[in-house]
Amino acid sequence: MRPDILNPLFAETETLPGVGTRLARLFASLAGEKVVDLCWHLPSNLIDRRYRPTLDQAEPGHVATLKITVGAHRPGPSARHPYRVDCHDATGELELVFFHAKADYLKRILPSGETRLVSGNLDSFHGRLQMAHPDYVLPPEDEDRLPQVEAIYPLTAGLKPRVVANAAREAVRRAPALPEWLDLAYLKRQGWQSWKASLEKAHHPESRDDLSAQAPARLRLAYDELLANQLALGIIRLNQKKLAGTSKKAPGDLAARATAALPFLLTGAQQAALSEIRADLADDGRMLRLLQGDVGSGKTLVALLAMLDVVETGHQAALMAPTEILARQHFKTIQPLAEAAGVETVILTGRDKGKARQALLQGIENGDARLVIGTHALFQESISFKELGMAVIDEQHRFGVHQRLSLAAKGKGIDTLVMTATPIPRTLLLTSYGDMESSRLTEKPAGRHPVVTRTLPLERLPEVVQAVGRALGSGARVYWLCPLVEESEKVDMAAAEQRYEALQQAFPEQVGLVHGRMKSQDKDAVMLDFAEGRLSILVATTVIEVGVDVPEATVMVIEHAERFGLAQLHQLRGRVGRGAGKSTCLLLYQNPLGEVASERLRILRESDDGFRIAEEDLKLRGAGELLGTRQSGFPEFRLADPAVHGELLLAARDDAGLILQRDAQLETERGKALRILLYLFERDSAVRYLRSG
Repeated sequence: MRPDILNPLFAETETLPGVGTRLARLFASLAGEKVVDLCWHLPSNLIDRRYRPTLDQAEPGHVATLKITVGAHRPGPSARHPYRVDCHDATGELELVFFHAKADYLKRILPSGETRLVSGNLDSFHGRLQMAHPDYVLPPEDEDRLPQVEAIYPLTAGLKPRVVANAAREAVRRAPALPEWLDLAYLKRQGWQSWKASLEKAHHPESRDDLSAQAPARLRLAYDELLANQLALGIIRLNQKKLAGTSKKAPGDLAARATAALPFLLTGAQQAALSEIRADLADDGRMLRLLQGDVGSGKTLVALLAMLDVVETGHQAALMAPTEILARQHFKTIQPLAEAAGVETVILTGRDKGKARQALLQGIENGDARLVIGTHALFQESISFKELGMAVIDEQHRFGVHQRLSLAAKGKGIDTLVMTATPIPRTLLLTSYGDMESSRLTEKPAGRHPVVTRTLPLERLPEVVQAVGRALGSGARVYWLCPLVEESEKVDMAAAEQRYEALQQAFPEQVGLVHGRMKSQDKDAVMLDFAEGRLSILVATTVIEVGVDVPEATVMVIEHAERFGLAQLHQLRGRVGRGAGKSTCLLLYQNPLGEVASERLRILRESDDGFRIAEEDLKLRGAGELLGTRQSGFPEFRLADPAVHGELLLAARDDAGLILQRDAQLETERGKALRILLYLFERDSAVRYLRSG
C-alpha cells in the first residue's frame, strides 16, 4: 500500500485548480496523469523581469518591467490595423501595440491618465520605443502578482505557458515534506537541501545556472530517482538469490563433444564467459546473468555449451528468441552440435499446428526433448516442461524485468541467462540490469574479416547502384537499408518502397522488400528467399537489425546514415562480414552534415568495437534516445540522465548496496523513509518483496 503521505501527489491532475477533463488529457500527454508527474516536469527556460529602467534608459531587445502613465488610445482605421496606446514617464515615451484588439477590454485595463506596470519585450520602431502585447499589465498595488523571474516549461499543442506554469506551481505546493532518506553525511558533503526544498528550487530558477542538469537542486532530485532505481533492482536481486536454486555442476562431457565438432577453437573471451556461467550453475542460488557480445562474437555457442552442462545434470534447457526467424536461425546453429553431443533438440514456433504440435508438446512435457528452442510462446501457460533447469533469453531489451521474473514459474530453481547483441554502456547496464551479473564477449571468432566502412554523400547514389551491380556479378548478396516505410511529406528522404521500385528496375526479379508494416509471415518469407539465394538484394527498414544470419551477404548500403544512432548503425553493419568473403558497408549521408552526425560517422569508420561505440553514442545522444526507452523495457528517467549523471549513478549503486547489507527489509528509520522513496518514484514492485511491505 502506498503511504498516505504521498496521496496528494498521486491524485489526478484534474484535481488541480483550472485543470478540467479536457486540459487533463493534454497534461497526460505532456507530463502524465498524476500531480507528481507535474513535479517532475521541470522548467526548460526562464524570463527575468528584474530589469526595471526609466524610459530614457530602456534598451530595445530586452524584457523590461516599466512603470508608466497611460495616455491616449489610438485605434486603427480597421480591425486589421494595430491598436496603439501612448504612454510616458517623467523621462520619455513608450507605445504599446496590440493586434486583433478588443477596444473595450484595453480601455478597462489601461485607463487613460492612470499609472500601470507593464512587462514584456521592448522594441524600437522608427526611433520610437515600443512594447507589443505586454505579458503583464497591472495596477501598482498588484505588483506582488508580477513574478521577478518566471519559469518557462516545455509545452504541448493546446496548453498555454501560463496554464502549465500555474499547474506545476500548484503541484509543487501540494508536495508534502517527506522524511529524509539520504545519508546525512552524504547530503552535507554534496551541499544539497531537503527533497521538498530542492523540488521548490528546481521549479523556481533564479538564473540560467539553475536550469542546468548540474544545478544542486536538480542533482539532488536526479540522485533520488537513481537511488530508487538501484534500491529496487537490489531488492529484486536479493530475492532472486534467496530463491532456492539447485547446483548444476556437470563433468562437461557433452559440452566437450560439441566443442570437438567445431571447426575452430573457442576465443579467450568465450572461455572466460563460460567459466563465469559454470560457476553460477554450480552454486546453490539461482543464476541471473547477462551475456553481452557484439554481433558475431559467438554468444549462442557459449549459451549452448552451458545448456549442455545443464542437460548433463538431468534437466531440460530452453532458448527463447524474439522472432520466429531468429528461433530458426538458433536451431540451425545449435542442432548439429547438440546432435554431435547426442542430445535431441526441438524447435517450437507458432507455425507448428495440429498433431505435429501435440507431439512436440508431449516430448517437452515427458522430458524426451532436452533442448527446446522457440519464441516467447515457449512460456505460455499451456506448455509444461518435465524439469526445466535453465532458460536462455535472446535479445533481452525486448523483455522487461517482469517477463524475466515470470520465467521462474516454469520450473524449480531455474537458472536464467540473458543474451544481448546490443553493447550496453556501463551506466545503462547498471540502471537496467542492476539485478544481474554480467559477462562480456570482446573478441571476434577467428576467420571473421573486419568490415570496410566508407561514407559517401547521397549525390553519388548512381555510382553506388553501379557498384552493387558489380558485386552481384561476383555472386554477392546486398542489404539496402532505408530509414522510413513510406514517403513522408515532412521528411524529404527516399522511402523503402520507392528505393525498392528503382532497384527492381535496375535488377529485375532480384530484389525483395521488408518493412515493419508487413505481416510477420510475409516478412519471414522474403527474408528466407534472400537467405537461400532466390533474391540478391534485400531492401529493408531496420526490421533486419536483430539477428538474421546470411553469411553470403557481403555488402550493406545504409541510406541517410545521418538519421540513425551510432549503436544502431553498428548493429546494422554487423549483418555483413559473417562469412569468409570480405565485406563492405557504405554509409550514404545527406549534405550538409551536422556536427553530431559527422562525429558519429567518423567513429564508425574508425572503430568496430561495439562497446566503445555504445559509450560514444551515449555521450552524443543521451540515454532515452539511445535505446528508445519507451519501446525497450529500459527504465525511463524523468530527472536523471545516465549520460550526464554517471557519477551519481555509481554513488547510488554503492549506497543501495550498503543499505541492503545493513537493513535488507528497510525497517530502520532511514529504511522506512526509503520505502516512501520507492513509492514516490513508482518502484513499488520492489516493495512487494519486503517482508512487511
